[in-house]
Amino acid sequence: MRRALPPLRALLGAARPPRLPAPRGMCGPLAGRSGHSALRGLPSFGFLFDIDGVLVRGRTPIPAARAAFRKLVNPQGQFLVPVVFVTNAGDCLCQKKAEQLSHLLGVPISQDQVMMSHSPLRMFKRYHEKCVLVSGQGPLLDIAQDLGFCQPITIDTLREKRPLLDAVDHDRRPNVLSPSAVELPKIEAVVLFGEPVRWETSLQLIIDVLLTSGYPGNPYGQESYRHIPVLACNMDLMWVAEAQSPRFGHGTFMVCLENIYKKITGKDLKYEALMGKPSRLTYQYAEHLIRAQALQRSWEQPIQTLYAVGDNVMTDVYGANLYNRYLQESSGSGPRAPLPAQAAAGTAPARRAQPQQPGPGWESELAAAAAARCSSVLVCTGVYDPHSEVALPGRDSTAENVFHGHRDFGFDPALVEPDHIVPDVDAAVDLVFRLENFAPP
Repeated sequence: MRRALPPLRALLGAARPPRLPAPRGMCGPLAGRSGHSALRGLPSFGFLFDIDGVLVRGRTPIPAARAAFRKLVNPQGQFLVPVVFVTNAGDCLCQKKAEQLSHLLGVPISQDQVMMSHSPLRMFKRYHEKCVLVSGQGPLLDIAQDLGFCQPITIDTLREKRPLLDAVDHDRRPNVLSPSAVELPKIEAVVLFGEPVRWETSLQLIIDVLLTSGYPGNPYGQESYRHIPVLACNMDLMWVAEAQSPRFGHGTFMVCLENIYKKITGKDLKYEALMGKPSRLTYQYAEHLIRAQALQRSWEQPIQTLYAVGDNVMTDVYGANLYNRYLQESSGSGPRAPLPAQAAAGTAPARRAQPQQPGPGWESELAAAAAARCSSVLVCTGVYDPHSEVALPGRDSTAENVFHGHRDFGFDPALVEPDHIVPDVDAAVDLVFRLENFAPP
């Protein structure tokens, strides 16, 4: 069982450091701005590393990854700066991903340094005692139970208990004449961990659950159109593996689910929470993990800057810049505005759903955001290709930009402009050390 991180709100109540504007533009010989770090050998910054497209492509390591991490640890294998791996994947436990990364990078990685797309679900305690339908791949029951859910039920289990519901694949249709009489508890929420394998089965059964208020097998009813809560992790439309072109991600599955629901009901599918990059909720939780590391290592210097290193403009860059905007817009001395459940983007379309709040008390699980800035660093080893004929979208672009982000996030061209563009993750580490004037002890 994964050990819980201590709440940080009471432990880290110091005043916020003064804010500095984050530089934008291509990387270059920029002067360091954190001489205090170099003098004391203590970090005032932390790294948020994406995994797919930054450290690996599918199961193949990117050569620059090991070189980068040799610079981030001392001879004893201890990290010199706080590091969190922030991935939109959700198909395994944090411990499993930490073991994979340790083998890949040749340095010891703790599960407390790994943030899966579903990690913030630990805070949604109001659902932990309820029966929830979970969709995705991997050890779904283990993942759900590790997050705190006591009564998860998988798509496969639901299909087994209600065999007449899955009828798209003629070869899998059951040889029964009447619905199953097996009793099932009411399903009170749907949790989308990631893209499933059999999309037609998952789409059908999730729609059944939504249109029957949690009693799949019952007839659909108009009163069901205000559906039970849906919590979704990972909104990536596409991701990169060994193929030459990006592959469908969970965001593509969500597009299908949303459009089927609207086609049937005439209404928008509404989410209780959207998490995974680019949501603010994800970045605040990642900052929580960064500060927990600093606390554990007794690094007293405040962590002022988060460097988010990623390969996807619409998730990694958009999310880092969105969080930076949130940090900049919040007063250094006054209270922050409450973080909305779905942590949505800055400029939302008119049709955007209005999610319910996840319940009182969940925000107390996190310390208030305290970083001064979040800087986006884009690498060229994944989704973003600098040689592509499609230009990087920007605020001055006159062409119509195709927004690959989620429906409930409005497109703001300013948020897809990376602060820095570098060839790979090794160059990203070098850049940050120069910017921070950081000299490892």
